[in-house]
Amino acid sequence: MSINGLQKRFQSSSMAAELNQSPFDNIRQQMEDVLGNGGVLKEVVHPGEGPSVPQNASVLIHYSGFLEYSDQPFETTTHFKHPCMMKLGRDVTLPGMLLGLLTMRKGEFSRFLLHPRYAFGEMGCPPLIPSAAPVLYEIQILDILDSGQVDDFVILSPDEQNMFPLCKLDEVVNTLRSFGNRCFNQSRYEKAKEHYKQGVELLGNRVRLSDAEAKKLQMALLPLYLNLSLTELRLERPRKALKYANRALDVDSSSTKALYRCGQAYLELGDNERAHDYLVKAQTRKPFDGDINNLLKTVTIAYKDSLDKEKDLYAKMFAGFKGSAEKQTNDDPSQ
Repeated sequence: MSINGLQKRFQSSSMAAELNQSPFDNIRQQMEDVLGNGGVLKEVVHPGEGPSVPQNASVLIHYSGFLEYSDQPFETTTHFKHPCMMKLGRDVTLPGMLLGLLTMRKGEFSRFLLHPRYAFGEMGCPPLIPSAAPVLYEIQILDILDSGQVDDFVILSPDEQNMFPLCKLDEVVNTLRSFGNRCFNQSRYEKAKEHYKQGVELLGNRVRLSDAEAKKLQMALLPLYLNLSLTELRLERPRKALKYANRALDVDSSSTKALYRCGQAYLELGDNERAHDYLVKAQTRKPFDGDINNLLKTVTIAYKDSLDKEKDLYAKMFAGFKGSAEKQTNDDPSQ
């Protein structure tokens, strides 16, 4: 959509030339001056919602960069399987792009025209970027994670962390879980595990001031334990998956997901009987859940097959024992 929009604009370059205007000059007329000095100009194509991007945050974005007179981007992320998660000041260092992102909100799609001093400077970036070249960036923000808040919180000592209200800890842990979920969805399971475990550690550092707060902390642990259990299953570590699933059950013994995770872990461990027991408990709580029912069917078949094999084994053992006893009787001398 965005490239087509640019193509339409660039197709009008001949008309702009008649007016002694370049394509970027034409675009500038409908853009807002972010800094007041013409260095970063902005056009909102689709507005977002919520607060603007905070300092040192991480943003999940798609972006494309264009040079003047070109309708093909010199860099783009739109062909990536997953959007980029980029931390301001670390992954985003281009001054104009950094300043532009700080004006954006979740869900927003905007264009930014950057003066060379806010882009690649007088030297450019050969061979892609000529010297003293203005550039146009199209940016879409899909999500915002306040990683700066997390960074500031985790460097504090446990005593210093406990000086903050519980809601602050909740925000930090939720951000860590969101980071973990992003990594999990990209199959970066070890990295996802790191984020989940960091959340567990922060919750464990909290001094419980009341029974109500203790209960809130326990409930905050539940999704982290469940996510850790699933991550360990993806990493083919069923014993660790079972450990975290049991911790989730310690928090909430009626958790359907925890029971399901136990069933998955026991199936991977080859313990079909226990897998069957846990999945039956999960099915009792959610009788129409497709995942539970499908796995229970698989386990039931495997459990029945294992019982049949045991019966065959015992039958052969008994037959062998009976044959041996008969042979021994026949070989005994007559009295």
